[in-house]
Amino acid sequence: MGEYSIVEKAEHIMTVRINRPDRLNALHPLANAELGEVFDDFAADDDMWVAIITGEGRGFSAGNDLRYQAEGGERIPTPRGFGGLTSRFDMTKPVIAAVNGVAMGGGFEIALACDLIIASENAKFALPEPKVGLAALAGGLNRLPRQIGPKRALGMILTGRHVSPEEGKELGFVNDVVPHDELMNAAMDWAKQICACAPLSIRASKDVVYKSLDSASLQDAMEGKYDSVKAMVSSEDFIEGPKAFAEKRAPNWQGK
Repeated sequence: MGEYSIVEKAEHIMTVRINRPDRLNALHPLANAELGEVFDDFAADDDMWVAIITGEGRGFSAGNDLRYQAEGGERIPTPRGFGGLTSRFDMTKPVIAAVNGVAMGGGFEIALACDLIIASENAKFALPEPKVGLAALAGGLNRLPRQIGPKRALGMILTGRHVSPEEGKELGFVNDVVPHDELMNAAMDWAKQICACAPLSIRASKDVVYKSLDSASLQDAMEGKYDSVKAMVSSEDFIEGPKAFAEKRAPNWQGK
């Protein structure tokens, strides 16, 4: 447990709770740096296959701690971005956002940087930065249009309006909406479904999807060379999967 986060590891799943509930989990540079270290550890830990990030208390994250900023609080470099995730472009392990309440500004940008968003019925999403003379420069202006299209994204960005989890699912950035008390069970169920698959296959699949979106053409994307695919086909699990299928048993994934 860190000063600004609560971390649990079990059954190949790391759960991270942002722990500044007195400020609706708004983040300052010290918290961002700590979360960066948390996800560095996740990336390096071969026994961890999936991460879930959520918030302690009533909110997921209210975004940048403007009060801390206004008070002239300490500034330190945060190279991995907001929540240790928004500028992390080399993470091939999947990360799930379990959004338990407000996800505003940088909080929404953390969720957008995750691969799946599971939302409580109490969740609220917005990029309200223009209302305080700022802009969503931690990936919100870049990721949201890519995920739901520019017209839908600008409908949120240019107004700063709040969006319900149901509308978020309709727009396409939320995967699932569940009753509030069932949120963590639902997120854990998604994580366990992912863990039932071969870890290196999951990482190769995520890697190829994101890199394909940046490719100039479908042909370029399909003919591209991916280190993650090379790692998958040279792994023990690449042999174990077909062998388990032939022997009509559950595979014993090693992640290598």
